[in-house]
Amino acid sequence: MRLLLDTHVFLWWIGDDPRVSLRAHKAIAMAENEVFLSVASAWEIAVKTRLGKLALPADVESFLPDQIQRNGISILPIGLAHALRLSLLPLHHRDPFDRMLVAQAQVENLTLVTADASLRRYDVKLCW
Repeated sequence: MRLLLDTHVFLWWIGDDPRVSLRAHKAIAMAENEVFLSVASAWEIAVKTRLGKLALPADVESFLPDQIQRNGISILPIGLAHALRLSLLPLHHRDPFDRMLVAQAQVENLTLVTADASLRRYDVKLCW
């Protein structure tokens, strides 16, 4: 399975937070599954740390790449096809970062790992 982590799931995963559901935990931990973090999530984390809405134990420029590497996560760049898919998405969700994750999951045929129930309204495979 190919998984795309929602930003909060990535942060919960690296923090060993018990809010990660058992199903999601098993899927992320399975060695045969590919796990991705979108550049959109890195962007969201950078914005939120700068605004003081998110505190990390180290500066984002060193912390994020270190955690991605330690956890064997691949980076999913934002491509033109992802940006264009946004024009086809209904406005079920106003968060631009989440909308990009939905678009990327659709284009790349990924399963989006998220606790955000509002994303169920989109035509996208979810794991939680």
